[in-house]
Amino acid sequence: MTDTVTAPRAETRKSRLRRGEAAAGWIFTAPVIIILGVFLLIPVLMALWVSFSDWTGRGSPLSGNVGFVGLDNYAAVTTGGGLAERDFGISIRNNAWYVLLVVPLQTILSLFLAVLVSRAILRGRGFFRTAFYFPSMTSSVAITVLWLFLFSANGVVNEILSWVGVAGPNWFNDPRGIVHVGLSAVGVQEGPEFLTAGEFLGVSPWEWMAGPSVAMFAFILMAVFTTSGTFMLLFVAALQNVGSELGEAGMMDGATGWQRFRLITLPQLRPTLFTVLTLGLIGCWQVFDQIYTGTQGGPAKTTVTPAYLSYDSAFIGQDWGEGAAIAFILFLIIIVFTILQRFVLRDRPVSKRRAAQYQPKGMKP
Repeated sequence: MTDTVTAPRAETRKSRLRRGEAAAGWIFTAPVIIILGVFLLIPVLMALWVSFSDWTGRGSPLSGNVGFVGLDNYAAVTTGGGLAERDFGISIRNNAWYVLLVVPLQTILSLFLAVLVSRAILRGRGFFRTAFYFPSMTSSVAITVLWLFLFSANGVVNEILSWVGVAGPNWFNDPRGIVHVGLSAVGVQEGPEFLTAGEFLGVSPWEWMAGPSVAMFAFILMAVFTTSGTFMLLFVAALQNVGSELGEAGMMDGATGWQRFRLITLPQLRPTLFTVLTLGLIGCWQVFDQIYTGTQGGPAKTTVTPAYLSYDSAFIGQDWGEGAAIAFILFLIIIVFTILQRFVLRDRPVSKRRAAQYQPKGMKP
């Protein structure tokens, strides 16, 4: 009888304790939730409404004078067939090449630097880690101004190129795509008809294949230079958690250094690799301050990005609905690429054929 009475009392005390912990958790997190709701969630929802409205930027977007236009703002930049669609297509083209080059280059360079500064035989590892990370701590505006000086027509970069007999371009004033520059060097000046006839988002396939402009390529080099140090630290932390036992076992089995890194170390870095690729992908699609400080979309709109185009449409062109629509299309692009990236880097089960290779002879898998 005593045991029967004691058990419900113990359960009651546990449930009260859990309710108290839950209430304390909500109390401590409430200020942050309120701040995020007021300064993040509500503005995002208002911007979403603006993308479906004809708000002119005057007065409240929630006033009765603002009308609902549905998907008109989204259609204007995707299927409108005018300048807005072409500008959006050019911005997507520019940013796609930016992402395609920056993300792999900064990931490979940051991993290489992490392996380099993690070697026990390297003296002054702390100094090199600080030196490689230092560009990431510098203001992007300051780095952009420095880059404008280094890559000017008479700048340091062109001066160094002249030492080896190369005439450097006028970097931030050259709208030519680097792929087209390479093709023109072998005599290809114009694209075939099947690449110049059709259009997607107002841009022909031949223009999509132009590659980043010379000006955008300078921004690509700057992005790799400034972000590799940050991702290097992530890889350094991950390498410190990689056990040495598997590497030693591989060494005893006769695996070379590259084989140990590719087959043993790199698979253990998959979570960090996913983080680096995701952060790099998001940062590259959101590039804005370098463009605003450096070229403001020039020359010939070859450095315009969707983030800058959203700002230009809303704050300069006063087309707030179109600017908000571009911002949310960019948000969807980032979400889609992040999901795709997670699918590609997911943990896959070992196939039966490969599992059979590791089974002792005479045993069924």
